Amino acid sequence: MHLYSPRPHQADLHRALKRFNVLVAHRRFGKTVFCINELIAKAAVNPKREARYGYVAPLLTQAKDVAWVYLKRFTAPIPGIEVSETELWVQLPNGARIRLYGADNADRLRGLYFDGVVLDEYAQMSPRVWPEVVRPMLADRQGWALFIGTPMGRNHFCALYEQAMTDADWLARRFPASETGILAVAELAAARRAMSTQAFAQEFECSFAAGVPGAYYAALLEQAEQDGRIGRVPWEPRLPVTTAWDLGIGDATAIWFAQTLGQEIRIIDYYEASGAALAHYAKHLSEKDYVYHEHLLPHDVSVRELSTGQTRLDTLRSLGLKVRVLSADSVEDGIEAVRNLIPRCWIDAQKCARGLDALRLYRPAFDAKRETFSARPVHDWTSHAADALRYLSRGLKRPLRPAMESAQTGDYSPFSW
Repeated sequence: MHLYSPRPHQADLHRALKRFNVLVAHRRFGKTVFCINELIAKAAVNPKREARYGYVAPLLTQAKDVAWVYLKRFTAPIPGIEVSETELWVQLPNGARIRLYGADNADRLRGLYFDGVVLDEYAQMSPRVWPEVVRPMLADRQGWALFIGTPMGRNHFCALYEQAMTDADWLARRFPASETGILAVAELAAARRAMSTQAFAQEFECSFAAGVPGAYYAALLEQAEQDGRIGRVPWEPRLPVTTAWDLGIGDATAIWFAQTLGQEIRIIDYYEASGAALAHYAKHLSEKDYVYHEHLLPHDVSVRELSTGQTRLDTLRSLGLKVRVLSADSVEDGIEAVRNLIPRCWIDAQKCARGLDALRLYRPAFDAKRETFSARPVHDWTSHAADALRYLSRGLKRPLRPAMESAQTGDYSPFSW
């Protein structure tokens, strides 16, 4: 490993790695340097033809900013190295190639293969990136995977770490700053004084228990868990189901399924997919036993597509869906509406797991220049579930009169107000 002198913790890790690895490391641990050199070392000795390795960050720009300089620096002394600045790859003399990718366009990876892959800051990626996209890419080459990052609450990265701790085929390691000795005691003390307790616990002590700084709904969801309102929420056949959608074009579509009983809102299901036609979602809904009241969609569903001259609203109605289009509103007002909605909600933890992961991480963008949070949320994989819940909060302003109550008054209808 030219130019690379691993720290003791890094050297131990290089020797201990298994096929699948989850490493939770504090800031300034040196995880990017460690990962890049692991990729180079494995690529350099791979005898397979056209070996392929990937370094995946939440965004391609992040991968470039964080890893590209290191990848070029540590491969520069290798004779015959090839570099593509436009496609962000380096190719070793044996034909092995290491390339940077962004998880924001994870579907573009489909059809490729990896002999080894690093997923950096997996907590910030969609939970579907690993099981649905990257894991199948390792199958025919029996490739390896290395997840590394800092916690962002008890989300899918936490679940993966806990799974790895109990699986003999996986390596799970956690490196809090108070134990590694990499950062000076005085520096850690200064950081502790400057940061919130929550942020310090997450960034330096690798705590999954700490919430995500600035997250809009984290405290409300934590309270819901303490109240027992996140758990098993069974479907009630006598109550109609309302869905709320965030429609993606080049990215994911998210759908929440809810029932109401008086002021109580039961969120019984969640569905998310990417790259599918509207007929796919209509079919998914029809395959469930639910009786639907209506489907809430944002105002842009009425925009006419240039290629067909039709709107997505036309398409959904042609598929038999009873759609109500919501008027445009501000994201800020919608976030406040969701904050008022969550205390009334009972949420099925299993069926809504992916949506809950997104809600716990939905957060404002951080303005590094002003060192404060901006007024606008980060637009990433968490946005789809959060936007769909905003539409649900607006669409349920008038509670449904439950079917059982209507039946008692003699005017039963599953769609009564």
